[in-house]
Amino acid sequence: MVTPDEIGQIDLFDGLAPAVREQLARVAADIRLTPGEFAVHEGDPRALLAVLEGRVDTIRRVDGIERVVGGRRVGEVFGEVPLTLATVFPLGFRASEPTRVIRIEAQDFFTVVGTVPELGVKLGALAGRRIGGLQGIAADRPPARALVVGKRWEPACTEVRRFLDRNQVSFEWINEETPDPAGRWGGPLPSPEDCPVIRVVGGKTVVHPSMRRIAELLGLATEPVHAEYDAVVVGAGPAGLAAAVYGASEGLRTIVIEREAPGGQAGTSSRIENYLGFPSGVSGEELASRALLQARRLGAEILVTRTITRIDAATRQVHLDGGDVLAARTIILACGVSWRHMAIDGFDRLVGKGISYGAARSEAANTHGRDIQIVGAGNSAGQAALFFASHARSVTILCRGDGLAKSMSRYLIDQLGTHANIDVRFGAEIAGVFGDAALEAIDVRDVASGDVTRLASGGVFIFIGADAETGWLPPEVALDRHGFVLTGADVRAAGRWELSRDPYLLETSVPGIFAAGDVRFGPVKRVAAAVGEGSMAIAFVHQYLRHEDTTAPV
Repeated sequence: MVTPDEIGQIDLFDGLAPAVREQLARVAADIRLTPGEFAVHEGDPRALLAVLEGRVDTIRRVDGIERVVGGRRVGEVFGEVPLTLATVFPLGFRASEPTRVIRIEAQDFFTVVGTVPELGVKLGALAGRRIGGLQGIAADRPPARALVVGKRWEPACTEVRRFLDRNQVSFEWINEETPDPAGRWGGPLPSPEDCPVIRVVGGKTVVHPSMRRIAELLGLATEPVHAEYDAVVVGAGPAGLAAAVYGASEGLRTIVIEREAPGGQAGTSSRIENYLGFPSGVSGEELASRALLQARRLGAEILVTRTITRIDAATRQVHLDGGDVLAARTIILACGVSWRHMAIDGFDRLVGKGISYGAARSEAANTHGRDIQIVGAGNSAGQAALFFASHARSVTILCRGDGLAKSMSRYLIDQLGTHANIDVRFGAEIAGVFGDAALEAIDVRDVASGDVTRLASGGVFIFIGADAETGWLPPEVALDRHGFVLTGADVRAAGRWELSRDPYLLETSVPGIFAAGDVRFGPVKRVAAAVGEGSMAIAFVHQYLRHEDTTAPV
């Protein structure tokens, strides 16, 4: 993990107050690179990086050939130009020898600039020396859209932060560890019993806000514009967002109904390394963010904090909480799955206070310098371990089985072995959790011997599979015994198809209602597969509307 003293050794941060160096150290990822490994690729999203050990070369690709056009040594930063211009990296940066770098995300850096404006001026001057004429731009960044006050381990505050992150709302989180918290808030902080408190910059202050209220304050869409839609998409995970992009781009009046925030289960993935087109990986939040922008730009409506109370299968009417009723020519079920919860005494009491299901990138600061545990043996668990290893003192993966190969991709297993602070304990399970205000320790049981070991814990992240939540669907939609939606040939095999034609590949037992992604029986559990199914669903929607819906009730 990065220390405040190491932050002070970086030229850009020389002279910062100890509290500010500590703040930067808490949010900085500690990344170790082997020779030839890229810290960032050309086209990657903006961030600020600095060399602590070794050297990185600046790489430009010309006519398909990588050329070294510069470099950075110990104490030097890179990423100043993307931060200053709000662009992606125009060049790549690759380690030329064993190298250690830190990475600070853009939002975290500009939060510090809000406290220390001269740091932004210094960054702009540095960028100006590289490309000219930019001094002062970084110091004039627009303010965050919201200020949030809440304790570090307050579940309601964690929920607010995740909601804002996943809806692409810039915010500043103020807590007891923030330098000059009263100054950042603009006066005495709210009392603890009122927290979390959110203040929309230039607007209202609300205590204990609901997610619906936050969405309304920030102008996020919560009400449908029309009464009738060609396609109503249920859920804004990868499958739902893909359906929104393709539906809107092909002229269908498309609306997505999301009860929480875009991204779905994939949105809580800290790093997806094998998604096509992202050579250095992409976080679930970032992937969802890009898809959300794309869907909105193409004209899809995205409603957040709205729940579907029921669907009338005969008329394809969609009833929302609050009484709204939408007429749908077709419906796409892309509501995904939810993390399976652990039935251990005391677990629910500490959820949000050190115990989390999934692992959003916003949790990184909470793991800084701590010993954390990850429960699970799938790709999501491996991705989370690699991400948190750059922040936590140690990461322990607890796996009930005797190996990872059956459930985790080989590239992840290989990467886990390169991190000295990642340990994997096989045949292990959590037997108990301890802590009052927050999680402090866990008991780990050896499955074979029954022996129990107590470990100090600064956070536990759970990845033990997921369940379909489809009990709200009408009985006309056929499910398997675990609640997953049957489609295509599985519908006919179950004796739930009444038309003379075969059901389309993603069509449910109700003609005109389709399913895509993890909620569907038998899908490939990959983000790319969900995206593919979301786009395929729109193709089947077109076929259905063209051939069989000439007398639709709308």
